[in-house]
Amino acid sequence: MTGDVFRKFASDKLKQYCGRIQICLGKLSSEQIWARGSENENAAGNLVLHLCGNVRQWIGTGVAGLPDIRQRDAEFEARGGMEAKALGALLESIVNDAAAQIEAVSDERLAERVQIQNYHVTRLEAILHVLTHFGEHTGQILFATKLLTGEDLGFYAHLKKPAHREAVP
Repeated sequence: MTGDVFRKFASDKLKQYCGRIQICLGKLSSEQIWARGSENENAAGNLVLHLCGNVRQWIGTGVAGLPDIRQRDAEFEARGGMEAKALGALLESIVNDAAAQIEAVSDERLAERVQIQNYHVTRLEAILHVLTHFGEHTGQILFATKLLTGEDLGFYAHLKKPAHREAVP
């Protein structure tokens, strides 16, 4: 039961982050998606490619047992070449696959250790790594989008409305 709750939460959170990145990509021009302040910074486009590689490696390979095809250096070396729609479609496809793989892993397999990159972790730890890593880079993409567009993305607008309170009898 607890494993089911965790797997559902992890799957849903990954999809939520992906949806927020999709919104950002829709607000940015191609130039903004690939803009860097300096060579030691990553553009939003690089971060999307990096998230795709990370999720595919840690969930696809580490959790689901798929072959490791990641080319990590290429994620950061890219200086364009993919438009917002293509980046968004790639991210969505990888996230949807990962969400299904997370939901399919059994409680017993969550505790099994796997080798990912140079790390020896449980599948549960691999999923947690992906959630925190994805969240960190989602925050960077949101910040960059706000900086480049000057817009409030509105993800927490519902918190600005006063809560309805009933009078105490």
